[in-house]
Amino acid sequence: MASELRVNTLKDASGNNSIATSFVAGGSAKVWVHFTGVSSTAIRDSLNTSSLTDLTTGSTRATFTSAMGNNDYSATGYTNFDATTGEGAFDADISGRGFGLVGRATTTIQHYSYTIDSAVNDIQVIGDLA
Repeated sequence: MASELRVNTLKDASGNNSIATSFVAGGSAKVWVHFTGVSSTAIRDSLNTSSLTDLTTGSTRATFTSAMGNNDYSATGYTNFDATTGEGAFDADISGRGFGLVGRATTTIQHYSYTIDSAVNDIQVIGDLA
């Protein structure tokens, strides 16, 4: 039998540091995925990510298990510059190399990591689920 807990505010064990549950729900990541693009694109760990599609070298589409309410959500990403150095960038076009998140939709987002398949990649999405 499933149960339901309804509360407006959460507090720590001592009864201090309260926070509204709406703040927790609204500010929590709704999608995140950590993946590799080297050899074959593969999810290492994730939340609300059903699959990855290798579109071309350096370009991967993440598909969400549950759709976002609209495509105006906040999204950030990370990639390392290449398969070996471990250096990386957060959602930026570093030295014209071209990295970013594009093709934002309610059920997918595309991660682009220059013109190479990177070993370490991340996407995080915050917003309202449908």
